[in-house]
Amino acid sequence: METKNYQDLKKEVWDAGICSGCGACIAVCPADALCFGKPGHEACPTNTGYCKSASDQVACGACYYACPRTSEVPDEIIGPSLKIVSAKAGFEVTRRQSGGAVTALLVNALEEGMIDAVVTVSEDRWTMKPSSVVITSSEELIIQAGSRYNWWVPLLSALKTAVVQKKYQRIAVVGVPCVVQALQKIRESDLDLLRPYGKAIRLVVGLFCTESFDYQALMEKTLKGKYGVETWQIEKMDVKGKLEVTMKDGSTLVVPLPELEDTIRPGCRYCRDLTSVYADISAGAVGSPRGETTLIIRNQTGEIFVRSAEKNGRLITGGEVDLASIEKLGRAKQSRPCHP
Repeated sequence: METKNYQDLKKEVWDAGICSGCGACIAVCPADALCFGKPGHEACPTNTGYCKSASDQVACGACYYACPRTSEVPDEIIGPSLKIVSAKAGFEVTRRQSGGAVTALLVNALEEGMIDAVVTVSEDRWTMKPSSVVITSSEELIIQAGSRYNWWVPLLSALKTAVVQKKYQRIAVVGVPCVVQALQKIRESDLDLLRPYGKAIRLVVGLFCTESFDYQALMEKTLKGKYGVETWQIEKMDVKGKLEVTMKDGSTLVVPLPELEDTIRPGCRYCRDLTSVYADISAGAVGSPRGETTLIIRNQTGEIFVRSAEKNGRLITGGEVDLASIEKLGRAKQSRPCHP
C-alpha cells in the first residue's frame, strides 16, 4: 500500500478547511518540516518545503496517520464509561476552572510517580495568550490550574519536546476532543515513526469542548473591541452553552455563542465529539454542581488514576451527575453543519 504524505494531508485536510489545529502533525514529523504561524495561514500548518516522502521517496506518513481528520470523527455523546462521577480537588487550587479535579488527578499522579510529565496548556496571566508546555512538578501544575483550553493552541506540538528531547516515558496529556482523537490514532498505530509516542503516553485526559476560539478574534475584536474588556481585567472564562467572562472585580459578562461565530476556528465545525470519547478520563463542568467537575472514567487506566487520587485524599468524588444536560449540549454540537 502506498504511504500517504503531507501532500495528501494538505489536500484532504488543510485545503478542505477541516484542520483541527491540534499540532499532532508538527509533533511527529521527523524532519521538523511542519509549523504553524505563517502569516495568512494560521488556520492550518505549512510545510517548509521538505518532506522525506515527497522529496526523497523515503516512506514516512507520520503526519497523515496521526491526524484526527484523516478518519471518521466520533459522533457519540457520552461514549464508553466504567463510572461517571462529580468530583473536586481535596486541596486548595486557587485558580481552578471548576472543581479542580483534573489538577488533583495530575498532581497525585506526579507525586506518586505514575507519570513523569504532563503535556498541557499554559497561559500568560496578563494577556491570557495560550501556549503548549511540558510540566514536571506538582507546584507548577497548581500554578497553571485554570488555564483555558477554549483557546486554540497546537497543544501536541509540545509532545515532541516531551518524547524526543526530554525522553519522558510516562506522559499524561490533557486536551480537547481533537487532541484526544489524534492521540488515539497514535496509540493504536503500528507505524514505526509513531510507536515511540504511543508507548510514552500513559494517560489521556480529555476535556469537554463545544468549540475553540481564535485568540486575536475573540480578545481583540470581540471582548476588547465590542465590550471594552481588557485581558488584564479577566479572572477566568468558561463556556457552557454561552461564554461567561468573570472579571477580577467579581462582575460577570455573558456573551451568547451566536455572537462568537466569527471567532471560532473553522475546523471546529467539523467536530461532533463533545466529551472526548477516546480519552482514558473525560472531564468538564457540564452536568455537575457549580464548583465541581464531571469525570467520565472510561477504562481501567482511568480508574487506576482516579482511585489513587481518592485514596490519597487528593480527589473527592461522589456527587450526582446530570447526564441529560451533557446529552443536550452534545446534541446541540452535533446539530451544527458538519463542514465549515
